[in-house]
Amino acid sequence: MTWTILVTGKAKKQAERLPARVQTALNVLMLEIRSSGPVRGNWHHYGKLQGMSGFHHCHLNKGKPRYVAIWKESGKGIQLVEVRYVGTHEKVPY
Repeated sequence: MTWTILVTGKAKKQAERLPARVQTALNVLMLEIRSSGPVRGNWHHYGKLQGMSGFHHCHLNKGKPRYVAIWKESGKGIQLVEVRYVGTHEKVPY
């Protein structure tokens, strides 16, 4: 089963400003989510966001600045994931 991935307009603009290596990591993450679903325990510092139902995040790189991605899975059996934020760890809108 494949998952549909939507990227918000804001996240698209954020992704365009990422360094090339981080953009590549984001693309790999989205390919993995598409094929295997939103739970990505094989990614660095992956976790579900506490108090935010259906939200997940992980780090896209190591070192500084640290870049993260946040995505939300839809519920009720719909295989849809929406990427909401891609950027530095310091500016994450938790």
